Amino acid sequence: MSELLNLNRLIFFTSVVETGSFTAAAERLGVAKAVVSHQVARLEDELGVSLLMRTTRRLHATEEGRVFYDRCAIILREAEAAYGEMSLHAIEPTGTLTLTAPLDYGEAVVAPVVATYRERFPQMRVDLIFDDNVIDLANGQLDLAIRVGWLTDMSNKARRLGTFQQYLVATPKLAASFPKVSKPADVAALPWIENAVLRQPLRWMFSREGYSSEIVEANSAVRTDKTPSAYACVKAGIGVSVFPDYMVVDDIAAGRLSRLLPDWTLPAGGIHAVLPMARFRPAKVRRFIEMMQAAERRRGSTPK
Repeated sequence: MSELLNLNRLIFFTSVVETGSFTAAAERLGVAKAVVSHQVARLEDELGVSLLMRTTRRLHATEEGRVFYDRCAIILREAEAAYGEMSLHAIEPTGTLTLTAPLDYGEAVVAPVVATYRERFPQMRVDLIFDDNVIDLANGQLDLAIRVGWLTDMSNKARRLGTFQQYLVATPKLAASFPKVSKPADVAALPWIENAVLRQPLRWMFSREGYSSEIVEANSAVRTDKTPSAYACVKAGIGVSVFPDYMVVDDIAAGRLSRLLPDWTLPAGGIHAVLPMARFRPAKVRRFIEMMQAAERRRGSTPK
């Protein structure tokens, strides 16, 4: 075959067979009769066989034409089904959504969004990987990753979902046992829970309007390798530590934890949806990101 497969010519040919004439096929397709005749002639030239037997009243498929028509009908049905499936795929979520998120943010924010997502799209399956380790998107196994903190890898496309604040907290009982804590230097000697997931778990910069920023080098009382375990140690009254707001706001409001140095702030971090490089995003990904953005707006981490 001298040219690549031209599906349009298959459509012209099958229409002629089904309607019995070039005129009727042209009317069905909304084109000139000469276009249909020319395209079918080109198809016969490419194949090197006669597909149609022309009489004064009607066209009939030759034996080769009938065999070819049967195959063409299958090809066109499959092409139409594939196009329809992809069109639906672009509008309505289908299949399985696979994503990863840090354990703490996944439990606090992502899991409730997944519940809403599944309620709205019950046909969807969701595969979750909650892990503090950064999982590479290059292997094509993930649709998206939720990254919390500061992005360092620019090889993927990122969409900002919101931000988070960081709070230094302790139990009220433990906080009451400390000498007066009114400035960053006062917390350096406190018992700290060192969260090894963080890049610098014992070095923190505190800022306050009208004051110079202060860097605190803390002392480790207990070291853990997971954020939830560090959180459990703080809630058990072992020591103090820094956590993102989405983990501690409810406990602070309920009086289970106390925020230390509330007039000082720690660096805010970003929350991003990180996506593999692609021209188009399937509906399952777009809809989930929209729901994550709505969740962050409700949380007050992003402008409404």
